[in-house]
Amino acid sequence: MPKTIQSIRGMHDVLPDESYVWQDFERIVRGLVAMYGYREIRLPTVEPTELFSRSIGEVTDIVEKEMYTFEDRNGDRLTLRPEGTAGCVRSGVQHGFLHNQVQRLWYMGPMFRHERPQKGRYRQFHQFGVESFGVADPDIDAEQIIMTARLWKLLQLDRVRLELNSLGSSQARARYRAVLVDYLNDHRDQLDQDSLRRLESNPLRILDSKNTAMKPVIERAPSLTDHLDNESADHFEQLKLYLDAAGIQYEVNPRLVRGLDYYCKTVFEWVTDKLGAQGTVCAGGRYDGLVEQLGGRATPATGFAMGIERLLALRQAERIEIVRDDPDVYLLLQGESSARAGLTLAEQLRDQNPGLSILSNCGGGSLKSQMKRADKSGASLALILGENEIAEGKVTVKFLREQREQQTINQTELNEFIRNNQV
Repeated sequence: MPKTIQSIRGMHDVLPDESYVWQDFERIVRGLVAMYGYREIRLPTVEPTELFSRSIGEVTDIVEKEMYTFEDRNGDRLTLRPEGTAGCVRSGVQHGFLHNQVQRLWYMGPMFRHERPQKGRYRQFHQFGVESFGVADPDIDAEQIIMTARLWKLLQLDRVRLELNSLGSSQARARYRAVLVDYLNDHRDQLDQDSLRRLESNPLRILDSKNTAMKPVIERAPSLTDHLDNESADHFEQLKLYLDAAGIQYEVNPRLVRGLDYYCKTVFEWVTDKLGAQGTVCAGGRYDGLVEQLGGRATPATGFAMGIERLLALRQAERIEIVRDDPDVYLLLQGESSARAGLTLAEQLRDQNPGLSILSNCGGGSLKSQMKRADKSGASLALILGENEIAEGKVTVKFLREQREQQTINQTELNEFIRNNQV
């Protein structure tokens, strides 16, 4: 017998008994973005490698270690998208819908990073993201943070907290970088190998190190907040006033940085203690320079993204009950003529009861085996259609979730019966 083929490590199937959890999340998200007037954009899964090396940064872990990159038959370097923002900007520049316009966009779909798989973090993972373009003021930053706060309520999550920081302008960050490098060079003996590697290429990422042995040296490092330019400091203060007015609780974390080079000013994360060391469930902020960096005209922009697997794992950890989308009715069919008549009856019921879900038994089987399938399906009602019922124009109704006597009724009364019983 040939060897069975397994899925790729870190890339998982979403099985039918699990997909309803995803569908519930997607339904909530689609309702959320509609509340705020954001429109969907659907982006290619494969992009030119240059898009990510230019936007994310050559010396980031994503570009250096994690991207799935390959050469196609034409010799072009292509990459499975590791995140959504760069593709969103590329699309806006290519199709000309960013300059001198305000756009509120959202996307959802698979992303790819070759990292060590762990709970809630996979090599193929799924993101929900929101991007806005054309607004420089902090009110749009606040709107997106408030939007995420509403999402946690809709998802029934109450164990997430907000951390805020400002990275300032690129000029202010360059000045701070020089001060930080001087400080870290004075403490090189306390840095791990990963931090020594980042010291020249991306020193701000050292502040985000998860190595507990480096906690003392990081805590004593100069604060970026003390080196903000006036405009960025004012932007940050205004943002906090908006959040205070909206009743959003937050903690200013001066060590909060981003792993992507295109961020400036506002950065934020929603974190939890329910998922172990990997506690971030949503991250975002402002990236005013990215559109110009990718060939467009200077355009202010801000956005956020969240890993769907991690949010579903958090809902599971908090024991959020999600109702399965089971069929309303299971139609049992006995006899050859009932199989034909049953298909017709099911279509009539669907036509006359929009939204009614009917699972028809296919493939035959005894009444006992069909009843087992009906019960397993989760349906509320079983409709039994046999030779006798067809001859008399009737159907037998059995209640699967209530202790009620089964009934035999005329088929002409079936629609009213279903409506009256709130199926």
